[in-house]
Amino acid sequence: MPEIKLRDTEYFDVALRRFKKVVEKAGVLTELRAREAYEKPTSERKRKMSAAVKRHHKKVRSQMLPRRGR
Repeated sequence: MPEIKLRDTEYFDVALRRFKKVVEKAGVLTELRAREAYEKPTSERKRKMSAAVKRHHKKVRSQMLPRRGR
């Protein structure tokens, strides 16, 4: 569980912002959404494969960009 230590002169909204950043970095919310409902193994494989294809296309697209230089 992510936690932060409240500093002496720190405002609550600043501490809340730091906590939200720590929670996001730890991936708590994404895991919560994933566990919210059961996902069939076939749909999980399909979703993961789709994400892999997207990552691959993004990688290829970034490599194909023309280089800007003199």
